[in-house]
Formats: sequence, structure tokens, C-alpha cells
Amino acid sequence: MSATTRVLSSLVAGALAGLALATWAPAWAQHAANVAQPIGHLWLNALQMTVVPLVLALVVVGVNTASDAAASGRIARRALIAIIAILALGAAVAALLAPPLLAMFPHNPALGAALSGHPVNATAVSAPGWADWFAGIVPSNALMAAAQSAMLPVVVFALFLGFALTQLQPSRRAMLVEFFQAMADAMIVIVRWVLWLAPLGVFALILAVCARAGLGMVRALGVYVLVEIILYLVVTVLMLPVAVLWGGERLRRFVVALAPAQAVAASTQSSLASLPAMLESAERRLGYPQQVTALVLPMAVSLCRLTSPVQYIASACFIAWATGTDVGAAQLAAAAALAVVISLGSVGLPGQVTFMATNLPVAQAMGVPLAPLGLMLAVDTLPDVFATLGNVTADLTVASVVARQSRNDTSNVSPANGEGHTKQD
Repeated sequence: MSATTRVLSSLVAGALAGLALATWAPAWAQHAANVAQPIGHLWLNALQMTVVPLVLALVVVGVNTASDAAASGRIARRALIAIIAILALGAAVAALLAPPLLAMFPHNPALGAALSGHPVNATAVSAPGWADWFAGIVPSNALMAAAQSAMLPVVVFALFLGFALTQLQPSRRAMLVEFFQAMADAMIVIVRWVLWLAPLGVFALILAVCARAGLGMVRALGVYVLVEIILYLVVTVLMLPVAVLWGGERLRRFVVALAPAQAVAASTQSSLASLPAMLESAERRLGYPQQVTALVLPMAVSLCRLTSPVQYIASACFIAWATGTDVGAAQLAAAAALAVVISLGSVGLPGQVTFMATNLPVAQAMGVPLAPLGLMLAVDTLPDVFATLGNVTADLTVASVVARQSRNDTSNVSPANGEGHTKQD
């Protein structure tokens, strides 16, 4: 039985147990919830304890990886710019659409109380104000920010540290980057150990919530998955006008060329497995230069995971909706920017392994409770097929943008005395 199947099975079993207690033994339901909840929170704390060092290491290594890619040539620099712009677009769309989409579904006060620990008749929790959020962006003490698990200041410090390393001598830089990579690898080992106990932790968490909120949690998780799928489809479709307007593609030709790669993506749920189909479509069907596709598409598969920032923001907005937390524009903007940075930093890592490290900073930047993340980890693999479709579509969109810019370079070169020279703008 795969790890995903075990976690989903424990989620179903815990939900059924909690619902059975709430329906047929309400007197015992509260006692069972009081026993199960500390077990679930213990498992959740074990996941959270790796977040600060893992995020710090991933951002530092990610900054240096991106710096190396940008320094490797004009095509790589253009691809990196296009990737960041597309990720930012996806994050902005998610921040704009997720709250109104979730607002279409009725909020259950009992669910908010079960998730956040507040009484049912409590007023909505307010996220930190704009002034407090803005003042806390840059940490006055990086060690204190890390000790308090204040993820936004930690990420800002990690960005400064990562860019500072790019200015060091190559030998010293390589030594420090290797240190942070080793730290990230060690944290991932710990996460894998903790995930081995995920069935127990998820069972305890969902039993406690369902015993207190009944079917509300099950319905809420269904809403979460549905909203994620809708957002994935929206950003996927949005790549078509990006390819037409920025990449200079003809819509029909681009859609037809996408089909083989999307078919592989849907069947394998892996962008990497879709790479050969993407290369064939880009070179044979779209006519992109081989020197562009050979560099840009593998780079895009690694860095341009369009649906990752969408998922981070959707999960944080879902928690805000489920717990009745008010979130302002400043928090949404911070979450969108942070989601892009986190996505670029967590290159090549399995989603379930880094779920807490990638989702927790964004949720914390929005000022929402973190406890529901353990339950969301269990169901987040369900929309994977739509996530892969979006990522593959974005990868080919990046290739279209860079290919168009490369064609423009070629068209701006004219012969002069037997030699080519580039026209100056």
C-alpha cells in the first residue's frame, strides 16, 4: 500500500469513527476528541519543527541556483524572468479568486471552533493589521524571528543571505551552499520519518474534528479540493492568452501542440515524465529552435510549477474561510509574493515531503491558524492530475516566450560586409 493510500485510508477511518461517535455516542465524542487531539497535534508539531531550518536552507540554495542559471546565458536569463512572471501571475490570480470562491460556500461556526479551538460563539479572528504586517517584514533579530517561527521575516533574511552568498569568493560560496543543501537534506530525512506516522496523526486529527463538528469537516475538505481544482483550471486556461500575447503563438496551433504533453501529464501526473512529449511538441509541432527547447523546457520543469503557489494560497484562504479569520489585502499580497519565493526554493522535492515547509509560511503570512494543515496534507494529492496539467501548460508557455524573443534576436541581425551585426534599439 502506498503512503498516499495509507494516509487517505486513515483519513476516511478517522472521519467515520468521529462521525459515529458524534451520532451514536455524543457523550463520549468530546472525551474521544480530547484524547485524540493531543496525539494529532504532537504529530503536527513534529512536522512543524523542521520548517524553519528547511525553509531557510531551501531559499538560500534556491537563490544561488537561480543566480547560476541567470549567469549561464541569455536564454536562461529570459527563461528565468518568464518563469518568475508566470508564477507571480498564478499567485495573483489565486489571491484574487480564492476568497470569493470560498465565500460562495456557507461557513460552519462549529467547524471553525473545532479547528481553531475558539468557542462556537466567538467572533471572527482578525489577521494582523497592515501596519503590523509591514513593520514585521524585515526582522530586527533573525535568530529571534526563527525562534518564534515568524516565517515571513525568516524568508526575507534567507533572501538577503542567499544573495549575499553570490557575492563571495567561489570557494567560500560553494562551501556555504553545500552546508545549506546538507541541512535541507537532513530536514527532509526527519520529515520522511514523521510522515511514516502520518496515518496515526491524520486519524487522530480528523477524529477529533469530526467528533466535534460532525460532517462539517468532511464537507469542508470537499470544498477545499473543489476550489483547488477550479483554480488549477483557471490558471491553466490563462496560459493560453499568455502564449498568444507574450509568446506570439497562434491559439489553435498552440492548443493542438499542447494535447500530447497534456495527455502524458494526465496519465502520469508527472511533469518530468511529460518532458519528452513537451520536447517533441515544441520542436516538431511549434518549430521552436532546439537550442531553446533543450535548455528552457528542462529548466521550466524544475522551476515553473505554476500550480504550487496557487495551492499555497488556496490552502491558506481555505483555513481563513473555515476558521472565520478575516484576511486583508496586505496579507494576501504578502502571501502571493511569499508563495512565488517558496515555490522557486523547493525545487525537485516531493510535494508531500515539503507540504508543511511550503504551506506553513504562506498560511502564517496571512495570519491564519496552522492546525488544519495536517488534515489538508491528507487530501492534497487528489487534485494532482489538474496540477500537472497546469504545470506542463506553463512549461510550454515559457518555451513560447523565450522562442519568440530568440526569433526577434535573429531577425535583428543583418549582414554587413560579410559579417552579422545586431541592430541597436
